[in-house]
Amino acid sequence: MNKLKIALLQLMPCATQGENLEKGIAACKKAKEMGADIALFPEMWNAGYDIPQNAEILKTMAVSKDSKFVNTFDQLAKQLNMAIAIAYMESFSPQPRNTVTLFDRHGNRLFDYAKVHTCDFGDECMLYPGEDFYVADLDTEKGVFKTGAMICYDREFPESGRILMLKGAQLVLVPNACPMEINRLSQLRGRAYENMFVIATCNYPAGKPDCNGHSSVFDGVAYPVDGSGPRDTCLLEAGGEEGIYIASVDMDLVNEYRNNEVHGNAYRRPWKYTLLTDETIQPPFVREDNRKIK
Repeated sequence: MNKLKIALLQLMPCATQGENLEKGIAACKKAKEMGADIALFPEMWNAGYDIPQNAEILKTMAVSKDSKFVNTFDQLAKQLNMAIAIAYMESFSPQPRNTVTLFDRHGNRLFDYAKVHTCDFGDECMLYPGEDFYVADLDTEKGVFKTGAMICYDREFPESGRILMLKGAQLVLVPNACPMEINRLSQLRGRAYENMFVIATCNYPAGKPDCNGHSSVFDGVAYPVDGSGPRDTCLLEAGGEEGIYIASVDMDLVNEYRNNEVHGNAYRRPWKYTLLTDETIQPPFVREDNRKIK
């Protein structure tokens, strides 16, 4: 099988939503010219990850999941025969959400995932958390792959990756907006390793406040079954510059590994993990700004 090509659209946002739309369209077309099967945007692309603390202004920046902004990428995916994961601030009640919608190459909407782990200690206290993680069968020219999503801070919780793995994810797409340094990159490496899935992350470039590029793809294949020994699971780590970065992923290798290695769900003992669902928070982890939303 030819390798699955994932385009990370490490783009600098523009001054207006309309400009972001046009720049996003152009980037997708360029990604297709570069051979991409999937194009992934950074976090909340329509707003350039700008979160005003005025609730009324915030609502004017949000777009419906059925808006022209989002549905443009539905039509573009079909036109280009390329899957597109478009991230945006979604209109929602009582507060907007941080959302990514995945369209397959036929323009079919596979899911709308809203960020579960909002950064309530920062500006994202103005956004409403999502309710669940989703996995769907993504049809590409290179095959059909079970694909899920996380958004930025979700990666810092092993539970996010575990749920996606248990739902069958082979590939996880991660829109992002933060400094990607050795520790956060290590989290991504860890999520890919422990769950034996591919994890692709797209960040804003250096020059966007509190961002530095370093979009990445990890395939999780640490010990190939051919006995060749440990290998680096990092297939791509971009620099800080704006650009479209293509990672080529050997999904046959990934699937062979998943069928033979000991990670993922092979030897878990979930009946030992009941404490994980206990909602009690003990010191030193008590935070006054934590919100529990059922």
